[in-house]
Amino acid sequence: MAATAEPAFDPDARWRLHPQVSVRPEPFGALLYHFGTRKLSFLKNRTIVDIVKSLDEHPDARSACRAAGVDDEKCEPYLHALGVLARSNMLIAGEDT
Repeated sequence: MAATAEPAFDPDARWRLHPQVSVRPEPFGALLYHFGTRKLSFLKNRTIVDIVKSLDEHPDARSACRAAGVDDEKCEPYLHALGVLARSNMLIAGEDT
């Protein structure tokens, strides 16, 4: 039996928060709660919170990282975190505008 492959996170694509996800600011960063899946995710610093909240304002995830002040050489941990959020359905592909 073949496993169904989930779409890969593409940092050069447009992403946004799933419409059923709520962001609750916390001293350590934020909590994300998905009302559809009832999953909870923790964002452990303000930079990743800023990136996640601004994704729909940028043409791709890398641009959102740059806008949050993260240099290209240092963005890999943030892109990894965004990939984890995409695989857990907290983020979805955004429409091109």
